[in-house]
Amino acid sequence: MPSTENTGGVSAGATVAGRIPRSTYRIQFNHGFTFRQAAAVIPYLRELGIGDLYASPYLQARPGSMHGYDITDHASLNAEIGSDEDHARMAGLLREHGMGHLLDIVPNHMGVGGHTNPWWWEVLEDGPDSKFAKYFDVDWRPRKAELEGKVLLPVLGDQYGRVLERGELKLVYAGGRFRIDYFDNRFPAAPASTAAVLREALAGLDGVLDEWHPDRMELESIATALERLPNRRRTDTQSVAERRREKVVTQHRLSGLYALSPAVALALDQAVKTFNGSTGDTASFDRLHALLEQQPYRLAFWRVAAEEINYRRFFDVNDLAGVRVEVPQVFDDTHRLILRLVREGKVTGLRIDHPDGLFDPLAYLRQLQHEAAGVDARERFYVVVEKILTGHEQLPEEWPVAGTVGYAFLNQVNGVFVSRANEGAIDEAYRRFTGIRARFRDLVYDRKNTILRFALVSELTVLTTMLDRISENNRCYRDFTWGALRDALREVVACFPVYRTYIDAFAGEVSESDRRYVETAVRLARRRNPSVSGSLFDFVRDVLLLHWPDTLDAAAREEHARFVMKFQQLTGPVMAKGVEDTAFYVFNRLVSLNEVGGEPDRFGVSVDEFHAFNTARAQTWPGAMSAGSTHDTKRSEDVRARINVLSEMPAEWEAAFNRWAEMNRGRKRDEDGEPVPDANDEYLLYQTLLGTWPLTPFEPRAHEAYIGRVQAYMEKATREAKVHTSWINPNEVYDGGLRAFVAAILERGDENAFVADLAEFQRPVARMGMVNSLAQTLVKLASPGVPDIYQGQEIWDFSLVDPDNRRPVDYGVRREMLTALRQRMHGDRAGLCRELVEEWTDGRIKLYVTHVGLCAREEHEGAFTGGEYLPITATGERAEHVLAFARRGGGSTVLTVVPRLVGTLMADREYALPNADAWGDTRLDVSALGGHWRELFSGAEISAGGDGLRLSDVFTHFPVALLLRID
Repeated sequence: MPSTENTGGVSAGATVAGRIPRSTYRIQFNHGFTFRQAAAVIPYLRELGIGDLYASPYLQARPGSMHGYDITDHASLNAEIGSDEDHARMAGLLREHGMGHLLDIVPNHMGVGGHTNPWWWEVLEDGPDSKFAKYFDVDWRPRKAELEGKVLLPVLGDQYGRVLERGELKLVYAGGRFRIDYFDNRFPAAPASTAAVLREALAGLDGVLDEWHPDRMELESIATALERLPNRRRTDTQSVAERRREKVVTQHRLSGLYALSPAVALALDQAVKTFNGSTGDTASFDRLHALLEQQPYRLAFWRVAAEEINYRRFFDVNDLAGVRVEVPQVFDDTHRLILRLVREGKVTGLRIDHPDGLFDPLAYLRQLQHEAAGVDARERFYVVVEKILTGHEQLPEEWPVAGTVGYAFLNQVNGVFVSRANEGAIDEAYRRFTGIRARFRDLVYDRKNTILRFALVSELTVLTTMLDRISENNRCYRDFTWGALRDALREVVACFPVYRTYIDAFAGEVSESDRRYVETAVRLARRRNPSVSGSLFDFVRDVLLLHWPDTLDAAAREEHARFVMKFQQLTGPVMAKGVEDTAFYVFNRLVSLNEVGGEPDRFGVSVDEFHAFNTARAQTWPGAMSAGSTHDTKRSEDVRARINVLSEMPAEWEAAFNRWAEMNRGRKRDEDGEPVPDANDEYLLYQTLLGTWPLTPFEPRAHEAYIGRVQAYMEKATREAKVHTSWINPNEVYDGGLRAFVAAILERGDENAFVADLAEFQRPVARMGMVNSLAQTLVKLASPGVPDIYQGQEIWDFSLVDPDNRRPVDYGVRREMLTALRQRMHGDRAGLCRELVEEWTDGRIKLYVTHVGLCAREEHEGAFTGGEYLPITATGERAEHVLAFARRGGGSTVLTVVPRLVGTLMADREYALPNADAWGDTRLDVSALGGHWRELFSGAEISAGGDGLRLSDVFTHFPVALLLRID
């Protein structure tokens, strides 16, 4: 393997890649699918042809977590998923079957909701001098002076005073410690603050125990010890150590006293009751309020989070707090268990969640490689990153990773099956129905601005305050007001063309691409805000590009650098929230394009563009993942494949949705003179129904379940869109009207003309979508990269965004299907192919394509892993309807041939499935590869003539083809 200079911290001479998986299969672990259940399906996955089990995060997470990204303890496995023994058994079975194990890890944030995170609990108990204060990205000196030294906790369902005086905040004593309960939430009470409770208990002992009674004296001594704890603002080593020591000692003393002295126990219980006040007597809550004011946190109404929260979050999720993994001790403590699993061989690859949230992604990845591969490593450890690339952006080549998790590939391959020629027709149909004429880029700008104004305003406030301090140190810029700096920053972030830059401000390094992105953002912000002083934008640009005055001392330079690094942590969340979680639910022109990492205004991908993408990928990132569906995709690959068909039939599609709108007009409710849903949401709904409509007739229970799924999806989509309703401010009238509309238009019964019309229209869409899906599946399996299969999607799966795509998978059915197919493959394969095509709705046909493709990857690994990628040219009357390429290496040549735009191809044949007759004289030029081939699905042998390989021969038995050169 070739040597590289960009080894990212691995020892000198280390190669670019070590072990690369042949393929992966993503499992979503939770209490409903455990290590034991995963172990049970390993033999099935191996028979299917899978190389690596790819797992969602499974370290200890918040109780009941369905996804694992809210880790609360990095030192242990999630007990709800299984024990160490269960995990070891699963790992052992993977080894026995020759399989690897790719683990998704979460270095950017931790779950802090509830009371199960011990690190966060101690931060709330001890404040900025806690041992773990440096673990979390907390601004202990926020703009609001009242929050200095405190963490804002926006967890209350109403204004603090109302919650307090309703008696919903409760002081609780247990085991020598006090805490505050708010329904299911628990918060520690700082030890020093609880001395007041003990003083109240002492007063209650008057007349019960005399002042010289040992129990009373002990309680007095404990109270005095708590009162004399060093102030939290004293952060010297001796004070911190004394505070921690005495805290534990007093807890033990109080616990023992409470257990042995009934009088003290009774007095303490009464004191707690007194502190908790009496509803209706507002003054009775003064004691509890005073105690809460002494805590190193401030309980607040959840609505204040956007503006005043002072810890970095994962996007705008309050109970996911940013972790400072750039601190060496934090890295060690968050990765100790993960790295042990790596060194034990139980984990053979890592997927890094949200690297753009990290302070310094490159430094983190280098450290990870150093620890995972070892100081003397000759090869890199297999690492992929969840990095979203936009436009022509490239993954930084210096990153010591195998590539991304595959969203770029997903959008490229999906685009091949969208008819670019019909963009104008689809665009006009959408505009006529909805009235929406805004350009997607303008919508993105507007939505990013909205996110910065309402969801992530606190993060912007932190940056503005830092920039304000920087401006005060520069006489040319010190007259900028805080508000003006905030507005300029907001505009630059809203105009940022990529998720983030990777400037190393401490080393003073700015790449040309990062310089270009910053200058583009500033130029666009200036253009959109002609009334704002250009010097404001000049100042922001100069700071971001490290054009600092030579007069800065070391402290000032560090402050500048920290601002730049933290600025880069904000642009990614704003892009994600503004685009993926907002604009994607507003711009509904063709929603199969609205996918993570996608650009909905890019209507389709040409065959030549796809070949260029794959050629570059084979040369630069051959170990990157190739995704079709993931836990984060807005809709499954099979749903997208169907919706793509609409791009080929704009006239029929427009006639259909206009007809449906007329049929369903009377089922809409009215909100202030406006119909519910509006035209844009209705347009999204009809695409969603076409994409998810079941292949078999509804049973009553399945029908009700389907309605519930669609209702849940539409509620999520409209709340994410933030046009009529939102998660922060739900519009119950709109939400309820939308639910009622979905139920009404899908009502069972022969009288429902809409359902009958929809079912009739969707039949050819489903057939063409089936071919699209098979084609995308085979292209994914054969392209450069590591193909990934999301759980259950080896057969048809018409899932929508989470949580819909986390529904349980029936592996029993899949195992039986695979066993039967493998038995049939020893006989008449051509006959099997004909049967699978005729009975395509049962899903076996997709399982067959997946299985044969995976087996080919394994048998001819040299061709697929690191082999050449060779685009194949088609000629003839149907040439635009085929995508073909070869993989060559290790003595094997494998040719992939799939149809595209089959709706157009078969439009004159009433949308029948394409067969040999559909291709006419179309052929492939394989003169440079060889003349004799075996088609692996059907087993048929095909020879190329002087004019090439005829598609009528290639597609005789099956709608897609995988050919092995046998001469």
